[in-house]
Amino acid sequence: MKVLGIDTSNTPLGLALADGNVVKGEWITNVKKDHSLRAMPAIESLFRQCGMAPKDLDLIVVAKGPGSYTGVRIGVTIAKTLAWSLGIPIAGVSSLEVLAANGRCFSGLIVPLFDARRGHIYTGLYHSDGSVLRQLEPDQLVVADEWARRLGERGEDVLFIGADVLLYHELFQRVLGGRAHMAPPSLALPRPSELVMLGKEKERRNAHTFVPDYLRLAEAEVKWLAKQKGERNDGDRCTISANDHS
Repeated sequence: MKVLGIDTSNTPLGLALADGNVVKGEWITNVKKDHSLRAMPAIESLFRQCGMAPKDLDLIVVAKGPGSYTGVRIGVTIAKTLAWSLGIPIAGVSSLEVLAANGRCFSGLIVPLFDARRGHIYTGLYHSDGSVLRQLEPDQLVVADEWARRLGERGEDVLFIGADVLLYHELFQRVLGGRAHMAPPSLALPRPSELVMLGKEKERRNAHTFVPDYLRLAEAEVKWLAKQKGERNDGDRCTISANDHS
């Protein structure tokens, strides 16, 4: 089975090509540049370097979020377009699960995280027996202070993984003390090769029915819904006022 993995859900751009259990090529960059401009040229380059072509693919695996709303959308759109044009299925993997896979050799709790701004983080809780990764709590958007408190109550060693861990390093050290462990920089970025291997075990989906997992609405959607709610409330007040005068 030949598989293409695509991850544009956060700042890193990650791509991988695999043939069965052999990773043929992997591409990772960690720069704040527009994924919409860089992803397709990078995919084409990876195919050339690995001596493969899109028509060889049997499956496309994509990081389905959470993360940057725009980033998630770019990767999912590329994956769905390629899958539809090639007539092959698509599989989605949590962006947090991909990151958690970097800690599969840690014996305690594994906590991947992405900064979600305003003191919030996207995170989840995982554990590994050294090979198989198991999810203990669903991925979630949570206040970092609250998450630290909940982890502290478990009384177990915790490995925090991700480039954004540095933003919350002091918080986790204060709450968990010596039970808080920070993954080294070499493990801070999600590996697209892990994405591919995890995705091979996930449910196959039709390109038309596949949806990403943002965990929350985009800021523009939140503002639009608030505006709609305000307009409805204004309409209700106008109706009440009209009835009062009748």
